[in-house]
Amino acid sequence: MKAVALTRYLPITDPESFLDVTLPEPVAAGRDLLVHVEAVSVNPVDTKRRAPNPKVEAQPRVLGWDAAGVVKAVGNQVTLFKPGDEVYYAGDITRAGSNSEFQLVDERIVGRKPRSMNFAQAAAIPLTAITAWEGFFDRMKIDAGGANKGATLLIIGGAGGVGSIGIQLAKLAGLTVIATASRPESEAWAKQMGADHVISHRAPMRRQIEAVGLKHVNYIANFNDTDTYWAQIGDLIEAQGSIVSIVMNRAPLAQEALRDKCAAHCWEFMFTRARFQTADMIEQHRLLTRVGEWIDAGRLRGTLRETLRPINAVNMRAAHARVESGTMIGKLVVAGWA
Repeated sequence: MKAVALTRYLPITDPESFLDVTLPEPVAAGRDLLVHVEAVSVNPVDTKRRAPNPKVEAQPRVLGWDAAGVVKAVGNQVTLFKPGDEVYYAGDITRAGSNSEFQLVDERIVGRKPRSMNFAQAAAIPLTAITAWEGFFDRMKIDAGGANKGATLLIIGGAGGVGSIGIQLAKLAGLTVIATASRPESEAWAKQMGADHVISHRAPMRRQIEAVGLKHVNYIANFNDTDTYWAQIGDLIEAQGSIVSIVMNRAPLAQEALRDKCAAHCWEFMFTRARFQTADMIEQHRLLTRVGEWIDAGRLRGTLRETLRPINAVNMRAAHARVESGTMIGKLVVAGWA
């Protein structure tokens, strides 16, 4: 099968940072689906896993953790899907990724592709939807059914992939959403996604929060750099509020403000369930199924902004360069095999 892989961890400007390779087609067993991959989305996790380091892989390594495709075969314990089903998923960071024609993925972390979306549109959804959903509803315990209606949520990084779907999920839960953006085009995108207010994370946020009539917010989802905004997060969160972060800190995080306010801080890492084979691993199947239903019902909109074709090393390098630029709005997908 065709695949885009690496053997060395090089700057994305190096033409050997990704290679077009041919690999054996894997065989489905147990609860695995064998999926023919039609489209993949590139996320910051891809660029971080490819970041330059001295390691050399003995065999080509396939990255990629966002995909949509068609089930070709199933393992003997599969009960949720059958060959021919169209699916979407974010995969398992401990296994071979989606940048290949065929991929094995556990059925418990796979959802049915939204019928109203093509493969490229669908591939843009899973990783970001899982991250936002788990961050809001599993980690911060916001009620998806609307029991927290009217509560305030600050989303730092509102125009990125996670922020784009996160704004929409928060609005469906009845929250008032203040999203951050740093450029006119990203501000417009965040408003298009449904944010009630948009402020800049390039300027002190305290005065901007007060300008929309608030002193503190009930919830904060930091989908951007943790260290940079930590002090402002401690200042802006209300007493007994909740915070979720997705980017690993580089330095120790001062805890005084959170301690004094009895504020909860948790981490969201959407690969945890698959990595540790948690008892509730099937929750990712369920949430992706619900997200797909909401998309088909018109309650959620897609976040795809750009598609590169076909899936090959040249386009994968271009996609990684775009994500590494830090200027992405919405999602970028690479689709189709030549």
